[in-house]
Amino acid sequence: MAPTSLARLSIVAAPLYREELGAHLRDLRHRRGERLADTASRAGVSTQYLSEIERGRKDPSSEIVEAVSVALGTTVGDVAIAVGHRLRDLARAPGTSLRARAFALAA
Repeated sequence: MAPTSLARLSIVAAPLYREELGAHLRDLRHRRGERLADTASRAGVSTQYLSEIERGRKDPSSEIVEAVSVALGTTVGDVAIAVGHRLRDLARAPGTSLRARAFALAA
């Protein structure tokens, strides 16, 4: 097998923690009727960074999650539990809202 060929293709059907974290934080913000800029300002982060977190593009530190949680009137513990429940519920519903991601593993 040539060194540049693919040895195998592995499909992983699992949501990323950062994606569910972002979705949950966005849900909380929307429920409060807040603008992104208002929440970001109270959390001490840029609007762009909070937007990237909410879209699952960034994997924030625990300190940032804490700051955003407090800005949204909750605790980091409650956020972690809610995200865990979201992930569990997705795992229990095969084929529902699961995003298949392919990872190529070189030989």
